[in-house]
Amino acid sequence: MRPFGNDITNIPNGGNNGGNNGSNNGNNDPNDGNDNRNTNISSEDPSEESGLSDDPSIPPHIARIGGIVTCPPIAGQGVIRVVQRCEDAKENHKLDLSSCELMQIPDAVYHLMRNTELITCNLSGNVLKSVSPKFSQKFSTITDLNLSHNKLSRLPEEFASLSALTKLNISNNSFIVLPQVVFKLQSLASLDAQNNAILEIDTDEAITSDNLALVDLRNNPLSRNCRRKLQNFKTPFLLEISKDVDDDW
Repeated sequence: MRPFGNDITNIPNGGNNGGNNGSNNGNNDPNDGNDNRNTNISSEDPSEESGLSDDPSIPPHIARIGGIVTCPPIAGQGVIRVVQRCEDAKENHKLDLSSCELMQIPDAVYHLMRNTELITCNLSGNVLKSVSPKFSQKFSTITDLNLSHNKLSRLPEEFASLSALTKLNISNNSFIVLPQVVFKLQSLASLDAQNNAILEIDTDEAITSDNLALVDLRNNPLSRNCRRKLQNFKTPFLLEISKDVDDDW
């Protein structure tokens, strides 16, 4: 399955039609020409143009997004999966887009969720390299965000506006430094940053939140000096770090 980008299908429309037209240009058979004309006329029927309009698993407003009919079967199933999970989130207010091979969050997702106040959002197991600043604007009510198992190395400063967020999981990503914005989250109680590439943490500036109960930094290549500073650093929350023998690279 190819990853989805901003276009939820990630496949250009009309590619197959162009190839068919090109192959028929040199055919002088009048019957073939009539067939082509009939095909063009029939394609104007909206029900046939959508291709999947009779499929109850695809809501009508999704069919109008376009491009679904041109998807290969596997990619089409991925689109249907994303759409169905968005529809489920309208009922339970929990958006689960884990393991959908998303390269970024499609605009169609924001559109579908525009009238829903989400409680949780699970984006784990994708191939996200960044999160758009508008994420925090569109999903400002979430309390639990799972971004684990992606390729993230930074978070937008706009995340600071996620005032209801209490649990954040950024484990198994590509962070080299712990994002400063996580400590600007007013309600954050639990931060899981395990299994990244974090080398140093500024203890004088980073750890300032009063609401944190747990910060998990295990399995990061923290320098020995940094680990010692963290071990001696007095915090009102539980700070989990690996021992020297576990991750002294």
